[in-house]
Amino acid sequence: MHPRVDDTPTLAAPAPRVRRFSRAERWVHRVTALLMGICVATAACLYLPMFAELVGRRELVVRVHEWAGLMLPVPVLAGLVSRAFRADLGRLNRWGPHDRTWLRAALRRDRRPSSRPAAKFNAGQKTYAAWIAGATLVMLATGLLMWFTHLAPLMWRTSATFVHDWLALTIGVVLAGHIGMALGDPEARRGLRTGSVSREWAKREHPLWRP
Repeated sequence: MHPRVDDTPTLAAPAPRVRRFSRAERWVHRVTALLMGICVATAACLYLPMFAELVGRRELVVRVHEWAGLMLPVPVLAGLVSRAFRADLGRLNRWGPHDRTWLRAALRRDRRPSSRPAAKFNAGQKTYAAWIAGATLVMLATGLLMWFTHLAPLMWRTSATFVHDWLALTIGVVLAGHIGMALGDPEARRGLRTGSVSREWAKREHPLWRP
């Protein structure tokens, strides 16, 4: 008699995963993204006639835009109670020689992982985080000057309106690029959704990261 061969298919062991973001960090990102999305959508309704005609009720749109913009810093400030969030803010603010190497490779459009060394955050993510944080503060300051007209003379308010409008357009373009990059990396999106990523992805995209 031949020995019985078990032909039942065996399930492959799940790929090992590593923790990338805490629950607090994921919620900070989600709420900030929601508020930013409301700001962009309401700004489009205020400045683009095709959207303004569809929505109507301009006064309500203005109020939603103002309050969403005013609330933008709140998720980040609330996230400071999280040790993991504070640690990642520190990582985003630290630059090293490997970040310059990453940026040079990006400018040359060199997509080889070996030419783009990165720790937990790459140089592109650090640049985006610094830029969007600064842009948000400028938008908040100029928006307050436009909202509370008694805070400054007319020339200041006029300048604030000019800066606010053009910076809003720039933010829209940068956010579109940010979303496009996220759509091209499913594992990065999974990390923001679930908090963990595959160890293989971490080694490939962030070889200097030691989780």
